Amino acid sequence: MANVMNGKRINQIITFLKSLNIKSKRFSEIIRTQNISVIEDFNQALIHSSNDKIINYEKLEFFGDAVLRLAASNFIEKKYPQMSVGERSELRAQIVSDEWLTKLGGEIGIEKLIIKGPKALGDENSKNTIIGESTEALIGALYKCFNSIQEINLWLDDIWEEDSEIFIKAPYKFKSKTVLQEWCQSKGFDLPVYKIIEVSSKNGDPKRFSCDIFIEGLKQSSAFGKSHKEAGTNAARVLIEKFLAIGKI
Repeated sequence: MANVMNGKRINQIITFLKSLNIKSKRFSEIIRTQNISVIEDFNQALIHSSNDKIINYEKLEFFGDAVLRLAASNFIEKKYPQMSVGERSELRAQIVSDEWLTKLGGEIGIEKLIIKGPKALGDENSKNTIIGESTEALIGALYKCFNSIQEINLWLDDIWEEDSEIFIKAPYKFKSKTVLQEWCQSKGFDLPVYKIIEVSSKNGDPKRFSCDIFIEGLKQSSAFGKSHKEAGTNAARVLIEKFLAIGKI
């Protein structure tokens, strides 16, 4: 079978797991003893379906999605017990989002361990999606070690604490389009109009798409992005910051 682990692969995964610096004695013991059944779960979390249709990260990713939400809820309950349910839901949405998972995957260097098939290897558009999905699968594999979220919170709580404070101080940076829509509604305006055009055909170009935002027929801001979504989000953030600077919000 293509994804049977050899000694080199086992060592790569062990080194990677050590680098996560999870402060757990029982997790350290798994690494020390090189528990093969557990290592196999982590290996599976690092295999994309383009490489193997049967043994890949999809089931662990599905599992990790639920586990991540539970661990995040646990973190918020401990750190922000005074928060309303609505505020908790909003914060949790940010710290379990696809964007957050991709950022975490980048920080831990997961991409270099992901096994992909030829099609995925050549697809820059799917790169961030695969990083986020594999990171979520990694979380699912970590839960499977002990059937407990303890290690997940030991790993992620410090990261969540930092990211949560950033979000709480400037939530508009993370939900600019929603904030802009609510502002327009509060003023009795029509919803903002996003006009997006492709200005480059190069994958990964940070200025591939340009977005202009119009409110009541007047152009209010412009920004670029690697995707339609990113260009629109960036333009909305620019406009919110402009409104904040002049006291409109």
